Amino acid sequence: MKSFPFFEIVYDRNVAILYLNRPDKRNAMNWPFWRDLPEVIQTIDADPKVHAFIIAARGKSFSTGLDLEQFFSEFQHIVQGELGDHREKLYHLILDMQKGINAVYDSKKPSIALIQRHCIGGGLDLISACDVRYASKDASFSLREAKVGIVADMGSLQRLPAIIGQGNTRELALTGKDIDANEALRMGLVTKVFDTEEEMFAYGLKTAHEIAENPTIVIRGVKQVMNASAHFNLKDALNYVAVWNASMLDTKDFRQAIQGFREKKRPIFNSETAQ
Repeated sequence: MKSFPFFEIVYDRNVAILYLNRPDKRNAMNWPFWRDLPEVIQTIDADPKVHAFIIAARGKSFSTGLDLEQFFSEFQHIVQGELGDHREKLYHLILDMQKGINAVYDSKKPSIALIQRHCIGGGLDLISACDVRYASKDASFSLREAKVGIVADMGSLQRLPAIIGQGNTRELALTGKDIDANEALRMGLVTKVFDTEEEMFAYGLKTAHEIAENPTIVIRGVKQVMNASAHFNLKDALNYVAVWNASMLDTKDFRQAIQGFREKKRPIFNSETAQ
């Protein structure tokens, strides 16, 4: 299996755990993060044994976001280029960097983010692309880009309003301030806060396995329908899910569920529908 400098993938039955693995730099996102994340998610998506995945982090912090020093050192000639040619290169570089976090959001497999200590800038972009977010009580969050002269461009401004609302998103983006785990819970950025990182991880893994036990075509459908509904009005969203179920409802897993109901037995779903 191919290895990735920034990432480590660990498997727990039908759940993949994707670790950010640059703990000595508090998982600051250098170029290998942005370069390899699309392929990492593609690897998880392509594995029929994996039904859900967790994004966690080695070390003291989830992520302090973009490694500004490394990024500026490597791409200064593009960032500070004077000609339109450089501006175009920077535009395409930004689009390339967006691909990895978009891949998390677009993955057909549900994702859970587990956040400890710092979740700053790009870290917030990454968790906003996940389906479920849990935090330890020492976690802090910041949409920090405004404080370093950048308009956040990796997805937070686009995805957070659907999670925490326009008002909360604008306050975070315009101030660049830090919020603690309790405030993140109040906003709905995370759905649970835990006393320790160990408790958070155990609960996150339990939730991932609960998801993975359900028919894969159904959890894939739930995610696709909810992502699509974010762009629809209510009438079109209801029509979309009706079309989905009209197309996909009668699966092997559905028939097994009906049989289990008749026999008063809990069905064990067939993983052949994973792809």
